[in-house]
Amino acid sequence: MVAWSACAGVAGAQTPGLPVVPIPDLERSSVPQFEGATASPNPVDGGPAPPRNPFMAPNPRNNIHDDPYMSDTYRVPGPLGDGAEPSSLNTPPRECGSITFDSAGRIVTVCVGLDRPVLALLDPRTLQVLAAMPLPPRNVSPGGNPFTDFSGGGYFYLDQHDRAVVPTADRHVLVVSITNGPGFQVSADYDLSGRIPAGEGIVSVLPDWHGLLWFVTRGGMVGTIDRGNGAVRTMRLSGEGISNSFAVDETGGVYIVSDRALYRFDANSNGAPAVSWRVVYPNSGIHKPGQSDAGSGTTPTLMGSNWVAITDNADPMDVVVYRRGIKLRGHRQQKKRARSAGGRGKAKRKAKARMVCSAPVFGRGAGSTDNSLIGTNRSLIAENNYGYQINAGDLSGGESVAGLTRIDVVKKKPKKGRRGRKRKGRAKFRCRTAWTSNERAPSVVPKLSLNNGLVYTYTRPPRSDGIDAWYLTTLDFRTGRTVYRRLAGTGIGFNNNYAPVTLGPDGTAYVGVLGGVVAFP
Repeated sequence: MVAWSACAGVAGAQTPGLPVVPIPDLERSSVPQFEGATASPNPVDGGPAPPRNPFMAPNPRNNIHDDPYMSDTYRVPGPLGDGAEPSSLNTPPRECGSITFDSAGRIVTVCVGLDRPVLALLDPRTLQVLAAMPLPPRNVSPGGNPFTDFSGGGYFYLDQHDRAVVPTADRHVLVVSITNGPGFQVSADYDLSGRIPAGEGIVSVLPDWHGLLWFVTRGGMVGTIDRGNGAVRTMRLSGEGISNSFAVDETGGVYIVSDRALYRFDANSNGAPAVSWRVVYPNSGIHKPGQSDAGSGTTPTLMGSNWVAITDNADPMDVVVYRRGIKLRGHRQQKKRARSAGGRGKAKRKAKARMVCSAPVFGRGAGSTDNSLIGTNRSLIAENNYGYQINAGDLSGGESVAGLTRIDVVKKKPKKGRRGRKRKGRAKFRCRTAWTSNERAPSVVPKLSLNNGLVYTYTRPPRSDGIDAWYLTTLDFRTGRTVYRRLAGTGIGFNNNYAPVTLGPDGTAYVGVLGGVVAFP
């Protein structure tokens, strides 16, 4: 057991106890500070709330996507646009992207830099650094892009004891407690370096409903860790990589998307990962600008009790909804045809039998995403990241293509038989486009407040004067209309680079940015 106090001078992280230094904002006075109007709350019925995983902190404060369903929704309000000016914490060169909240309401975050991540505890109102703990240096694979490699700390979760469970760049999984003082203490350390090859990063770690830890790696390894005896069991997806996190549900299902297929895993009797089903999604094979690999850019999103949604990598890209149960009741004929077919035809028939519906989003040659879908029980919101490209030579990310769109899953009208009677059978659905916004959100994970009916995104509207201005932007969930934009700041320090919007317990919105973090009361 290793203890870390609120140490001073942690490399690149602001020293705990010192005054908060804001992110430099040299051209703020040259751009509009606020556009639009104060929002009026208009609650949305998103269906039953995702259940709480008993081995995670309460929803929605336990991970980057709010809950184990990865819904990216909140049942708390966010800012309506009538609050004070935003504040910021400058932690160069670190982006405090993945934000959670402990039971005392404090921010627990991992601030990721080019050299290493730092686990930090922040005051949610002042952004004061209360404690900081350096994590192992990053080890990006040769030819890789450190700005699109989320392994080694980009994802983590907060467990039911307020402990941060963090994968590290040296292929360990740390369980870190918050101590009085405050400070950090490593309560458990699972060493996976003997099972994972050097240079292959752990992307994400999550518990299933029985407390078994699951992890995935960039190279396509799926593994489990028994928290009691530390036993590690793994399997390798042949020729497939994984770039994003995954979802878990109360039936024991673990939903993972690779750059080729969507999977449901369940633990077998020995606690090892076992494939329950696999569907190959449409894929153009193109690594589109805005994506971290040539595949689906989404963490799977669970909808209600039956469905799981992703985007594929077709051209144009589709939002696709699948049935997530192990058995496909009412699909005997499809399964029979799938068993009798061979090779690619069999895989296509299996995917068709499991599919609920799909809908194309954005234009051909102009649509991609590397962010999770917002998901209620019947609606999804996808964001266009096409064109966003960041590297050490251009931290602005370049120009991305506009677009956020809402897709609804609606019942089809049943067909009538020869005598005019409605045919019996399983309900069928279609994916229908409700609206498309022309807001330009280069790379943020957007969120939805069901409490006030607002979609929170982070935009950079095009400007002819070349000023790099970033805004917290809200859309009306029902219509897609832009309600207001609140300026975060100007310059590359305010580029969020794939970090999400996070709503705090008191309704404050936080956005991790290259310069640190911005808070919107």
